[in-house]
Amino acid sequence: MPEAVLDEALEEAKRDVISTGHGEIDKKLGGGIPVGSLTLVEGQSDAGKSVLCQQMMWGSLKNGFKVVLFTTENTVKSLVTQMDSLGLSITDRLLLGHVKIYTMRPSLVRSNAAIALQAMLDTMQELEDFDLPIVDSVTQIAAGADGAESLAYFERCKSLCDRGKTIINVTHTYAFEQDFLVRIRSVCDAHFKLAIERVGDRLVKTLEVAKVRGATQTTGNILSFDVEPEIGMKVMPLSRAKV
Repeated sequence: MPEAVLDEALEEAKRDVISTGHGEIDKKLGGGIPVGSLTLVEGQSDAGKSVLCQQMMWGSLKNGFKVVLFTTENTVKSLVTQMDSLGLSITDRLLLGHVKIYTMRPSLVRSNAAIALQAMLDTMQELEDFDLPIVDSVTQIAAGADGAESLAYFERCKSLCDRGKTIINVTHTYAFEQDFLVRIRSVCDAHFKLAIERVGDRLVKTLEVAKVRGATQTTGNILSFDVEPEIGMKVMPLSRAKV
């Protein structure tokens, strides 16, 4: 195959998945999240949910996607500073308009949950060129929304994914009742669970790839990782994690 054709094929393949930009992590994710997937990232506090999303933002921007982030966890300044500290700079992409960041005050979205959910959906739809909407997180919104409103939100997200968007919703596991969480998981195409586990005398972050529909490689993996300055997520061998 001519080199130019091979390069073009590789670039096209990058556009078929949402990548973390980290080959080892992508392999554990089954090659990356197929474009058009509704994704749920859930877990306990400080388990690395936001860092995983930041890796996906960075990797996707590198591959030419446009990202819109709705965040209750950061301001624009704190997000950029945090990502810079992890070696995941998005400053250039932000200045070029390839990433938009909407900050949401937790107290405000909790008291106006239905309005916040509708506003995010309307913005996702209006920003036609932005392929990857990320909501970090829906925890505070879920606290103020009833079950019907939350389920309708995920169903609308699924409809947008059917039209080509890849939407990632982040939540604390405790945000929803267990039976309702099972229903949300079933609606989603990809589902990642993050946790902190004690192994010996140390705490280890783990990422379980519960499912990725349409993945090009095997999923169902569990990986352990650290979050390190200038590196971001650093995969740890399981044998090392158990020391």
